[in-house]
Formats: sequence, C-alpha cells, structure tokens
Amino acid sequence: MRPELEGKMSVKPIQVEDWLLRCCSLWGKDWLLLTAGDFASGKFNAMTVGWGSFGRMWNKPFAQVVVRPTRYTFEFMEKYDTFTLCAFPMQYHEALNLLGTRSGRDGDKIAAAGLTPVAASSVAAPAFAEAELVVECRKQYWDDMDPARFIADDIARHYSLKDYHRIYFGEILAVLGTEKYQAA
Repeated sequence: MRPELEGKMSVKPIQVEDWLLRCCSLWGKDWLLLTAGDFASGKFNAMTVGWGSFGRMWNKPFAQVVVRPTRYTFEFMEKYDTFTLCAFPMQYHEALNLLGTRSGRDGDKIAAAGLTPVAASSVAAPAFAEAELVVECRKQYWDDMDPARFIADDIARHYSLKDYHRIYFGEILAVLGTEKYQAA
C-alpha cells in the first residue's frame, strides 16, 4: 500500500469478494467521484457521478460508468486506460457537488473543492486522501448510448440536449476502503 492512501481516511485493501456496499445508496445518495488521467504527470480530471453499476462481466469484477461527451472528463476517459471511483464521508458532499457542477476546463476545481489527489495503489489515475472508498479500474469496453434503443419512455427526458452518454466498463483491479466497506 502506498503511504499517500493511508492519509486522512486510513483505507486498507479489500478483496473484491469481501467488499460490502449498498450500491443504490452509493450511486444515488452518496455519489462517487470519477477520476481519469495520470497522477504522475498531473494530467487528470474528476467529476461527480451518480449513475453507474458494479458487478461481474467477462469473469471479472467490473465498474460501469457513463460520461457525456460534453464533459471535460470525457477527454481523459478517452485518452487514458484507467480510472478511479472514490466515495467520501458526507462532510465532503459540498465538495462533490462543486466537482459535479463546475468544469475542470475553467480552472483547478479539485483544489477549489479542497481535496487532495494521491497516487492510487495499482492504476495511473489518482485517488484522494480524503476518500473512504477507492475503486481502481482499467477500461475493458465502451459503447455509446443509442436513443433508438430506449425502451422506457422516461429515459429520453434525461437528454434534452441529445448529449447521450458513453458507457465504459472497467475491470476492478483494487478496492481500498475503511472498515465500513469490509466484511467482518
């Protein structure tokens, strides 16, 4: 474990099979911070995400995230092979709100949010010292949403600008978290 990840939250490695999570709460209520790029070079961007999934695909644990092509993070997802998903205690909700509503094109929104990027344990994309959960992923597949395939009538209302998400599947290479995320 890299000492940077043992920062403020004292996350520890968790075997994927022992990872405890409340998926719908994590995505919907708590939110996650998606970060793509390269920590070592200082070229990365982050955005708050509330839509996605975790599971198993192609005999591998995976995280599935969606990013609109209009988002600055999209450029980093396209250019780099890895990404992280980080969860934070509720005290960081305001910071996550800022990271989900402000563009990294316009300045250093990570610094403005008061978060500390650190090297992840197994991928080039950064993690954050304040995170209570870090999921490290390597991209495996992507596809673009096709509105012609929407079956439920209420999906289209999320795309008034016709900026349909690109879907990314990432193999989960490492999970680090506090005791809250570890099976006993």
